[in-house]
Amino acid sequence: MDNFPVVAQSDADLPNYTHKHKLLVQSAVESDSQAKARVGSDFDVRMMRRCLELARCALGRTSPNPLVGAVVVKDGEIVGEGFHPRAGEPHAEVFALRAAGDRARGATVYVSLEPCNHYGRTPPCSEGLIAAGVAKVVVGMVDPNPLVAGGGIARLRAAGIEVVVGVETEACQQLNEGFVHRILYKRPLGILKYAMTLDGKIATTSGHSAWVTNQDARGEVHQLRAACDAVIVGGNTVRLDNPHLTSHQMEAHNPLRVVMSRHLNLPEDARLWQTAQAPTLVLTEVGANPDFQKFLLKQGVEVVELTSLTPDQAMAHLYERGFCSVLWECGGTLTASAIAQGAVQKILAFIAPKIIGGSHAPTPVGDLGFTNMTEAIALERVRWRVVGSDCLVEGYLPQIKQ
Repeated sequence: MDNFPVVAQSDADLPNYTHKHKLLVQSAVESDSQAKARVGSDFDVRMMRRCLELARCALGRTSPNPLVGAVVVKDGEIVGEGFHPRAGEPHAEVFALRAAGDRARGATVYVSLEPCNHYGRTPPCSEGLIAAGVAKVVVGMVDPNPLVAGGGIARLRAAGIEVVVGVETEACQQLNEGFVHRILYKRPLGILKYAMTLDGKIATTSGHSAWVTNQDARGEVHQLRAACDAVIVGGNTVRLDNPHLTSHQMEAHNPLRVVMSRHLNLPEDARLWQTAQAPTLVLTEVGANPDFQKFLLKQGVEVVELTSLTPDQAMAHLYERGFCSVLWECGGTLTASAIAQGAVQKILAFIAPKIIGGSHAPTPVGDLGFTNMTEAIALERVRWRVVGSDCLVEGYLPQIKQ
């Protein structure tokens, strides 16, 4: 059995944040408040929502870059559209300006994220907008990346282009919450998803768990996977559930499937070793079960040995791979460890109107070491939604104060 100890994260364990990053966090909070005060006209809002629709065309494919959409409008008519398809390819503004051609001169450009003003894999978009002769740029949100962070907006204004900032900011931030978290905290955004019965069970006492939720809820999970860079499970989930962990959608992105197992006492016939449809990574500790490692490598499964197999180290590794959003779909023991180590920031809990009972039936979160109700973690920014006959509760764990 793979046991993942609960390790509380102390201030000493936290990364060192620059003063500028702290200001960016504060700015993001202030932007949330400002977003509630309407910015822009009804037409501006419609155009920005179109930018977000375009950006979603690349869900799960752009990391470590953000999802961005752009629209060029001339005389009230859309004359060009574009989105950023993946890292290394042109940004959304470039595709939109290409589509608009000469009609971009004197036009208004809507873009969900501040245009960049630095040379990376591609030239700065701010210079492209200036060269195209656009008259106005409407920006959804300021880029939290210190390489940008208002620089693109300042460059446009210095060139005499009118810039409006803050149209549909909250929606823009929501779409790119993984990118924002990665920039500010040097880790991917951890999203914990679980499904439980009305009496708080994720399976029966025998371990049977198919299916807790309805088809509509499972469809939502498939969409969620398509939007994430990786999905993590522990060894017990592989042994008991034998999951696919794919998006189950034609042409949709499939996340990297990650298995955390200390001892690699895993079945050889697991579906996760079938890598034709989606890749699989196994994280383990140095020297674990060499024979099984050889078996996995023959199946096309990547194996990475870590000196200490913990949720925090797993997220550090996935950050180095350029990931923005990581989905945790594991059992209670690994879930508790991930929460305690700060590897989870967002919770998506599907609750089915079913009762199965069982004093030893597994629950979504294992022991966190709490003995008093006052120690319970209260979620923030909570939203409730009905999905078919089930209920989805979405919320965020409190941010550690810096």
